[in-house]
Amino acid sequence: MHKNHPFHLVDQSPWPLLGSLSTFILLMGIIKSFHFTSHELLFLGLTTNSIIMFQWWRDISRESTFQGLHTMKVSKGLRWGMILFIVSEIFFFIAFFWAFFHASLTPSMELGLNWPPKGISPFNPLEIPLLNTLILLTSGLTITWAHHSLMENNHSQTFQGLLLTVTLGFYFTVLQAFEYIEAPFSISDSAYGTTFFMTTGLHGMHVIIGSTFLLVCFTRLIKNHFSSIHHFGFEAAAWYWHFVDVVWLCLYLLMYWWGS
Repeated sequence: MHKNHPFHLVDQSPWPLLGSLSTFILLMGIIKSFHFTSHELLFLGLTTNSIIMFQWWRDISRESTFQGLHTMKVSKGLRWGMILFIVSEIFFFIAFFWAFFHASLTPSMELGLNWPPKGISPFNPLEIPLLNTLILLTSGLTITWAHHSLMENNHSQTFQGLLLTVTLGFYFTVLQAFEYIEAPFSISDSAYGTTFFMTTGLHGMHVIIGSTFLLVCFTRLIKNHFSSIHHFGFEAAAWYWHFVDVVWLCLYLLMYWWGS
């Protein structure tokens, strides 16, 4: 149907409703997993969520790449949406850092007026945390390299830069998991353990989401979905990845180095 405006009026889609129901199943699965150590509902929620995300992203990729529905006006709206989303995530992390500082700057009687509390052996910031910092800083360089290569229509260098970024992202996750396995304290060990695992765990989840985001972009790059003037999906993934980098730098300096 012909239209005489630059906006994108989204077609009816089953994914928002099915996505909401799937997320509800996932939430119930998490609660059931915590209380009854039964994981079937959790795996069902994860599976249905993954299938719905794949099909929803496929539809959006089709709209932008093949149907030409993402005009300059629509792209501008998407950019503002991504910016506001990242700002909301920043405030989300501020809440956890605030909790950490509240407990660390004025340790209560329950913490023995000490920080870290007695009995807590914090991580050495010069071991795995420093390696993870170098990994994320390097990934920030490789994603920037890929972005500039894409704007110059250099497909091979974009491919290399994006592949390196995705690899470094998953490598970071593996090291973080190893650190958690070897941790000398748990999430239930006073305010230190709670704020540490909540903040680093939340960041780790963002790294996994960002790595998946970049992996989708990598698949689309192989399929020639991006050009030097039409690649907002990649740009949004790069912005998100830089946000993840900056949050980790704050986390490393404040919680691993200063907080220990």
